[in-house]
Formats: sequence, structure tokens, C-alpha cells
Amino acid sequence: TEEFFVNKAIGWALRQYSKTNKEWVENFINQNQLHPLSVKEGSKYLN
Repeated sequence: TEEFFVNKAIGWALRQYSKTNKEWVENFINQNQLHPLSVKEGSKYLN
């Protein structure tokens, strides 16, 4: 989506879930076409 806050919220949700299941979030990001902002926010804790 091109809605800024929707993309941001998707990233925030993924980031929160990555605290408990990093592997799932990493796979989800790699297997889906997400907006770059969602990927950036969602992968913050994956490093």
C-alpha cells in the first residue's frame, strides 16, 4: 500500500513479533512483497 501509516504499522507489528519469533518474521519478509518502509521497520531487530 502507499499509505504511510499502514506501512509503518505493518513494520511495527513485524518488529514486535520478531522479539519472540525472528525466524518467522525473516521468512515472512523474504517471501512477501512488502513496502520498503515495512521491511525497514520490521527487520530492525533481526540483525
